[in-house]
Amino acid sequence: MDSETLKKYSALHPKPAGLTLQYGTAGFRTKAEQLDHVMFRMGLLAVLRSRAMVSTIGVMVTASHNPEEDNGVKLIDPLGEMLHPSWEEYATQLANAEEEELQKIISEICQKAAVNQHKDASVFIGRDTRPSSEKLSQSVIDGILVLGGQYHDYGLVTTPQLHYMVCCQNTQGQYGKATLEGYYEKLSKAFTELVKQSSGSGESQRHLKIDCANGIGALKLLEMEPYFPKEMLIHLYNDGTKEKLNHLCGADFVKVHQKPPAGLDMKPNERCCSFDGDADRIVYYYKDPTGHFHLIDGDKIATLISIFLKELLAKIGQTLQMAVVQTAYANGSSTHYLEETLKVPVHCVKTGVKHLHHKAQEFDVGVYFEANGHGTVLFSKAAETKIRQLAKEEKEDEKREAAKVLENMIDLINQTVGDAISDMLVIEAILALKGLTVQQWDALYTDLPNRLLKVQVADRRAIDTTDAERRAVTPPGLQEKIDVLVKKYKLSRAFVRPSGTEDVVRIYAEADTQENADALAHEVSLAVYHLAGGRGAPPQP
Repeated sequence: MDSETLKKYSALHPKPAGLTLQYGTAGFRTKAEQLDHVMFRMGLLAVLRSRAMVSTIGVMVTASHNPEEDNGVKLIDPLGEMLHPSWEEYATQLANAEEEELQKIISEICQKAAVNQHKDASVFIGRDTRPSSEKLSQSVIDGILVLGGQYHDYGLVTTPQLHYMVCCQNTQGQYGKATLEGYYEKLSKAFTELVKQSSGSGESQRHLKIDCANGIGALKLLEMEPYFPKEMLIHLYNDGTKEKLNHLCGADFVKVHQKPPAGLDMKPNERCCSFDGDADRIVYYYKDPTGHFHLIDGDKIATLISIFLKELLAKIGQTLQMAVVQTAYANGSSTHYLEETLKVPVHCVKTGVKHLHHKAQEFDVGVYFEANGHGTVLFSKAAETKIRQLAKEEKEDEKREAAKVLENMIDLINQTVGDAISDMLVIEAILALKGLTVQQWDALYTDLPNRLLKVQVADRRAIDTTDAERRAVTPPGLQEKIDVLVKKYKLSRAFVRPSGTEDVVRIYAEADTQENADALAHEVSLAVYHLAGGRGAPPQP
């Protein structure tokens, strides 16, 4: 590595004085104008990671569901998974280093991670539609070139599409072709095969209104539309031509505010869904004839998929182990329905996609979704091989047909990461095959009323949790207080956890009525305020 070149280019991407950032589940995220040096340095890091893994690494420039003026970056590991935790640490060190320390820190990373500086390096880059994304991805390219890496710039893509490309590239095309056409063809072929078998339950079934959050999802759905079977009629709203990204729309807005997005007019009983800004989350919703809004979130999506897969697995008669992975935010009713009615094991893990993904890998079929609509299904290598073999060779018609449906599901699902386009097609195929309306899907179980709150604190580290974040260990006395409060209400539970990014504590409460869920959440927020160093005025009911 030529230290003069590094110095010269690094000076073109100076670090603002006094700025420190942390690489978290979402990578780095902050105001776009503070990110130039981070992008350059993540270009450097991607080259090092590529050499360490002797594989192609992805760099995605996006801030997902954040406001348009923010941006961010995350690295993608060889099989399309999130960056390994030990390298998150290196990313943080590199992003926060002063100019004169860069060379030293790079050398330390190379030493600790056994990076061979003479190996070839290859990086795939993608970006979302934010005004700042193009310039920032150019800074990533500068970093890659300084260390002598090769790159392929995919330009505007959804986050899950870049994950997909990286996985295709590193499996030598086994997972698919590392092009957008390859992605569209693989998914649309599987989708078309699936809906072919549906008993054509009325034309109205296949109309779907999609809120694209004024983001990348709209562009990619337009590109993909010609690949869809003609029965699939999608209507795009918030397509980015008029309004700001994520403003009063998108999956995060709909989930948090429990109301439809601006810019989409809903008639009673129409199926609608929302993507988030980088198209890795999806939620569904509809209005009933009385005008009441119904949200179908990640928990209900996981439940629909689980019902469908469980039936198919029973038909092929293999002893494949299936489980659902949730976080503490999953609605209590969904957990109860999965365990008691469906008899599917449910596992609870800490918040954050990497924890869910990791746990789901332990099963033959692992379904995971966060309540916010981010999720996917993972099939073990053994399960996939078995299913594909049965689809080809099984003599019994019913078994073979079920295996074929499963095989198409495997091809339709983006197993690298939650993918709004793929998840949407999975849901649409299941609803068609089962002849379900959105209302029937919603009626599987009734969500317990719940409330999310947050409390500003002086230092979020005052709160430490255990049992997949469902119990607080510190500060002393807080968990005992929560236990007492929970006992006051029927069907209730509550938990608190520190935010991963800011000095706030997040509070979740559910109970038999909305009034009780609100009251419990408020009482817990007061306990947090008084026991965990609340800032500003005490929370008001």
